[in-house]
Order: sequence, then structure tokens, then C-alpha cells
Amino acid sequence: MQREIMTSIPFLSQPSAEALNTPEDLAVAQDLEDTLDAHRKGCVGMAANMIGVSKRIIAFVDEDFGGRIFIMFNPTITAKDGAYDVSEGCLSLKGERRTVRFQRIEVSYADRKFRERHATFTGFTAQIIQHEIDHCEGIII
Repeated sequence: MQREIMTSIPFLSQPSAEALNTPEDLAVAQDLEDTLDAHRKGCVGMAANMIGVSKRIIAFVDEDFGGRIFIMFNPTITAKDGAYDVSEGCLSLKGERRTVRFQRIEVSYADRKFRERHATFTGFTAQIIQHEIDHCEGIII
């Protein structure tokens, strides 16, 4: 189900709680996917707090896999290299802000079946994931 986009700075600034393998959190992931799909023209990634749920769940469009939407539960960056400066926008906020991102990241996360995974991402996909993990940490870019 598509949800409204959260724009409350106090809410978005709070770190998100761990996602659990429950029907409720799996439904949040589906809502996140549906909402991202509805906003594809202007958005390439979302975190659950952007739809009003303070859980560590992210969704992003992965161009390396044909533009499919990829879901991660409890993502954590375990390694990173190749720092660069970039300006980013966000569906929850107006305008763009400068930040530092990394060209290559390694991420540990749980998939939709809550199996533990570890993967390496590069380029724009890595940038998207970093932005969404920042949302999970309450960091607004």
C-alpha cells in the first residue's frame, strides 16, 4: 500500500529501531516498495521512516539489476572506500545538501526472508544505500 511521505524533521531525526521478522515489519517493507514505486520519477531510494515507520528497513532501485526494487532489513555498512563530495536531494526535504559518500561499500543486511546477507555495492547504487542508511540513523541529508 502506498503511504504518505513523512516530512517531520523531529521524527526523521530519530534513529530507527531494529526491524524484526514479523508480519508487521514485512508489511512495512511492502508498503515501502509500493511507495517508492509510485515515486520512481523523482526518487531512487527510501527508508521506512520516510513513510512514518521508525524501523531499519530501506528500499532502493538497483539499476545494476534491471531497475528492480531491492529491500534490506537492518543494513549496516561494514567497509567503505573512495570518498567523494556530492550534493543530494531527498523526497522528505526541500532542496539539496552537500555530503561525503563512498564509491564502494560493503553492507551486511537481512533479505525479505531474514537470511543474513553481505554484498558489495559501487557507484550510484552505493550512494543511494548510504543515503538511506543515514535515514535509519536519524541523519538527514
